[in-house]
Amino acid sequence: MALACGLLLAGCASGNGLWVELGGARYAVEVADDNAKRAQGLMFRDGIAEDHGMLFIHEREEPQAYWMKNTRIPLDILYFDNERRLVSQQRDVPPCSAGDRCPPYPSGAAARFVLELNAGQASKLGLEDGAELHFGPAIPTTR
Repeated sequence: MALACGLLLAGCASGNGLWVELGGARYAVEVADDNAKRAQGLMFRDGIAEDHGMLFIHEREEPQAYWMKNTRIPLDILYFDNERRLVSQQRDVPPCSAGDRCPPYPSGAAARFVLELNAGQASKLGLEDGAELHFGPAIPTTR
């Protein structure tokens, strides 16, 4: 089984519940649910698969702001409230190598969950505010 998971990482992640669905598409996700994982995010990566992303889970719903410090790939940053409804979108955010001079990309409303996908995915899905994010069974959440 370990060899199969190594060969089919996306399928195993989906099989283990580490996935989200949005706009009719499923994305295998890494979960960043503590300060260290949220701070690291997708920094220093050269790419992620088209059907993958990173889900950030915060302890409470409040205004959020993400930045692209040391992030090498353009991203869509999608903000969701406690009900997992899309409340704000930052699309096609460019990479930034300017360190602490990288600009922030704030949510337009209070958010608890943030999904980062490859740039262009939000447009491809035709996402509009109010779209619902569905979690696989292994995604840790508390309400």
